[in-house]
Amino acid sequence: MRCTHWRRVPLDLAREARQRSATECVDRAVQCQLPVHVGDDHYGLLTDVGEYGTALWLRWRGSAEAELAVLSDCSVVAPGPDRDGCCLFAGHSTHHTWEDAPEEVSCTS
Repeated sequence: MRCTHWRRVPLDLAREARQRSATECVDRAVQCQLPVHVGDDHYGLLTDVGEYGTALWLRWRGSAEAELAVLSDCSVVAPGPDRDGCCLFAGHSTHHTWEDAPEEVSCTS
């Protein structure tokens, strides 16, 4: 389950993010992409910056000011034949996004 914290992107950071974005499209508010976690550190994905393996994130702690952060993509992939990649950044402190997915149940069992 994903963290339920949302944050409006301040106008100055939204402008800067659009300038740095590969697509020039940035949301006005973002949800923390980490799984439910303890602590006030939150990260909302803003956009791809055009460099392979990196993305622009909005980082905030509690009600403190938000900041932009260019972070490398997490390179860990799920075991098994699907090998889903983690959608978070390298060094994140919680489990990987593919670990949140509900297990599939075989219809033949």
